[in-house]
Amino acid sequence: SYIRTVAVMECEASENDDLIKKMSSDTFYTDAKAYWESVPATVNGVMGGFANLSSCDITGSKKFLLPFIQGPTAFVPPDIALDCGAGIGRVSKRLLLPLFKEVDLEEPNSAFLEKIQGYLGESGKRIGHYFPVGLQEFTPQERHYNVIWCQWVLSHLRDSDLVSFLQRCILGLVPNHGVIIVKENVSTDEDDFDDEDSSVTRCMETFLRIFSEANLCIVKQENQPKWPGNMFPVTMFALAPNSSKMNISTCSS
Repeated sequence: SYIRTVAVMECEASENDDLIKKMSSDTFYTDAKAYWESVPATVNGVMGGFANLSSCDITGSKKFLLPFIQGPTAFVPPDIALDCGAGIGRVSKRLLLPLFKEVDLEEPNSAFLEKIQGYLGESGKRIGHYFPVGLQEFTPQERHYNVIWCQWVLSHLRDSDLVSFLQRCILGLVPNHGVIIVKENVSTDEDDFDDEDSSVTRCMETFLRIFSEANLCIVKQENQPKWPGNMFPVTMFALAPNSSKMNISTCSS
């Protein structure tokens, strides 16, 4: 989900059972769809009322991403990026389009898609494709993307669907010249379900388990700097396939 403040709560076994039940519910995806259909197609809407943090977020993302595409350690050509859960195109407009030749967008909300062209302006001409489908049903084009950017969206996938999606993303990367970027809220305790938007804020242990199951390794990991202390921490992960031939010392199975 979008940015979230921390709610102090006791973690008990019954809560974990409740989390599993809610994520397994037949309405897990439809409830999330209904929530986002009620959200205004604005920056403030897609950021859950925290539009004032957008510049801080983009600055942190750019600093994290640039070494992969520029400079002596770069191995990712700035050719084609995929923006997953693109919303109205905030990340594409301010981060991806200024750096990449072409950007594709995945976004299932029709109201957001209608807003994108006007919001992106002239830079929208370099959008390659729009994919109006949820990530649980989406398959990236194989061997096509240099960066697959997933921000504040993976919380809307069940664990099993997230593993499957990441495995499909691996196939979507240009071999040895692509990276998956995950930027998500991270719970400092147990996984935390949000009934309002039908999402789960995962703890670090869960993220690491999911990345391992998807056969991905962490190339780089940083927390979003200058983030308010009353918010869930936001962590950025750069992920590459364990089978990658890239000479990256931090990438290990």
